[in-house]
Amino acid sequence: MVKRQKQPRPPQLGRRERQIMDVVYQLGEASVADVQQRLTDPPSYSAVRTMIRHLEGKGHLRHRREGTKYVYRPTRSRESASRSALGHLLDTFFGGSASDAVAAILDVSGDRLTGHDYDRLQQLIAQARQEGQ
Repeated sequence: MVKRQKQPRPPQLGRRERQIMDVVYQLGEASVADVQQRLTDPPSYSAVRTMIRHLEGKGHLRHRREGTKYVYRPTRSRESASRSALGHLLDTFFGGSASDAVAAILDVSGDRLTGHDYDRLQQLIAQARQEGQ
C-alpha cells in the first residue's frame, strides 16, 4: 500500500479569492481584466488586481509579462487544488471520515445518480479496497 504524504495546505481563501481562482482555473491563465470581466458583481479593477497580488503572495498564482500586462496562472494543478480543498472539507465537516462524506453526497444527490454512476462507485470502492490490502 502506498501512503500519500500530506502536503501542507496553502492558507484558506476568502469567497472572492475562490471566485478569482475559479476564473483563472477555467481560463488556464488570465489578466486582471479577464478576471474582472468574469466575476459576478465585480469590484474595481484595482481591487481585483490587489486580490490577485495577494493570491500570488499566498502562493496560489504566478505571473508572466505579456506586453504591458501581467498574465496569471495557478501554481498548482486543478487536481492538486481540488484534493487540498476536499481534504479541508473532509476535516472541517466530516471529521476526516471519507465514508461520512460519501454518505452525505449520496443523501443529497442520490436521486440524480444513474446506474452508470453506481457502477463506477462500486468499481472505485473495489479498487480502493484492493489497494488498501
